[in-house]
Amino acid sequence: MSETVFQHIQTLIDTNPVMLFMKGDKLFPQCGFSARVVQILTHLGVPFATCNILESAELRQGIKDFSQWPTVPQLYVKGEFVGGCDIVTDMYQSGELETLLTEKGITTANA
Repeated sequence: MSETVFQHIQTLIDTNPVMLFMKGDKLFPQCGFSARVVQILTHLGVPFATCNILESAELRQGIKDFSQWPTVPQLYVKGEFVGGCDIVTDMYQSGELETLLTEKGITTANA
């Protein structure tokens, strides 16, 4: 994988406290799993950035290689890989996601 793609991914993670790599973007998710994570973050009132991995095959493979995680969406909070749709959904339902966000200094709608 190109070092440039890894650098681009790292820059996005470093410059956005809550970064979601997904199919589509927050206004137009292009898969149900991506839409679910967008819905959760939106419900929590968390400001977040998105990167559409469908924009290039190199980026689509690059994010998987970068995280060593085989699927998208992929959520990062303050540089830390959180997980994909199932993990984010489970954490949301248990309250762990909101706790993580608060601990990392991310303001939610309930804060």
